[in-house]
Amino acid sequence: MRGSLRHNRDFVRLWIGQSISQVGSQVTLLALPLIAIRVLDAGPFALGVLAAAETAPFLLIGLPAGVWVDQWRRRSVLIAADVGRAAVLASVPIAYAFDALTMGQLYAVAVATGSLTVFFDVAYQSYLPSLVDAGQLVEGNARLELSRSAAQVAGPGLAGVLVQLVRGPMAIAFDSVSFGLSALFVARIRTPEKRPIDADESTGTMGSRIAEGLRYVLRHPLLGRIAATTALFNFFSAVGMAVFLLYAVRRLGIDPAVVGIIFSIGSTGFVLGSILAQRTTRLLGVGPALAVAGTVQGAAFLLVPLAPADGAVAFFIAAFIFEAVAAPIYGITQVSLRQTITPARMQGRTNATMRFLVWGALPVGSVVGGVLGDAIGLRSTLWVAAIGTTLSVVPLLGRALLRVRAMPEPQPGV
Repeated sequence: MRGSLRHNRDFVRLWIGQSISQVGSQVTLLALPLIAIRVLDAGPFALGVLAAAETAPFLLIGLPAGVWVDQWRRRSVLIAADVGRAAVLASVPIAYAFDALTMGQLYAVAVATGSLTVFFDVAYQSYLPSLVDAGQLVEGNARLELSRSAAQVAGPGLAGVLVQLVRGPMAIAFDSVSFGLSALFVARIRTPEKRPIDADESTGTMGSRIAEGLRYVLRHPLLGRIAATTALFNFFSAVGMAVFLLYAVRRLGIDPAVVGIIFSIGSTGFVLGSILAQRTTRLLGVGPALAVAGTVQGAAFLLVPLAPADGAVAFFIAAFIFEAVAAPIYGITQVSLRQTITPARMQGRTNATMRFLVWGALPVGSVVGGVLGDAIGLRSTLWVAAIGTTLSVVPLLGRALLRVRAMPEPQPGV
């Protein structure tokens, strides 16, 4: 029944906990480098290492995390990840109070919080099917995605305000408390969680179970296509974004503050897309909704190299808004589909494998974008990126996916 999740107390508890956690994650992403700059006078190389430390866990432990999540109760993973992040982040203001804060500690905090975020993200997507009916997955994912989108818009601004109003490291104390609150809400979930099926399997090494997850995704007629499109889009968008700031600021002479406004206005599209996702899927059908959202999301980047010098800001804003509206529609629909068609024992590994494949394309694309920018020029690189993102939708256009109008019946054990 439409809107019925508002009456599902355990889903609401997960939603509130996830929302708080997502805001906390966004605050951390900006607060740590701001602290490094304002308190420790960090240079470009140190900041680059810190940024890498925050995201590296998705590549380094993403696949093993999926295996472990399939063997553990997901609610316990969520609570442990939140409590762990609260404790790790609390070490920053404590060290600062004793004049002992160093870049080495910030690196360690970034790696630890990033690792725990990997487990939280894999677990909450794997946990949702046990709290809601299969027919409510799109609604549930839409609400969770709305929170994540709102956090992406509000989190960095909140981090900036906190660092500005209070001494930088003390802002992390707020972040630590937020993860503690998230843990409290998740701990109040009362729906019984069955012992994970995969926990009963005494055979199989870590490597074999990771391989099973990879095979399941890559050989699946629907999941393989979704993984291909998402990875291609991420790769080529990273190619473009690697040179976009240089192109906008140095080639077109756009003020950095205006660039910030472009990103802020564009980010508002995420909220709209999250609201429209369920209606779009119901109107077009699951497969066609994915194809349309993927097409809009990819083609939007064509507006960047097409932008005339005297009207570039308007073109850039339009590009980011179109992409931001389409991205949640695509993301919510494909996550709901894979939750439905994936057996319970494979949920963790499927989510982790998808994240590994599609997020792993980002750093590779960034490096390629930098190399192309030097070799063929900034605007030519933007054209390569735009053509690539536009064509990334091709794997979705197969008949098997386009024929999927409604969410399939859940796999046994889901």
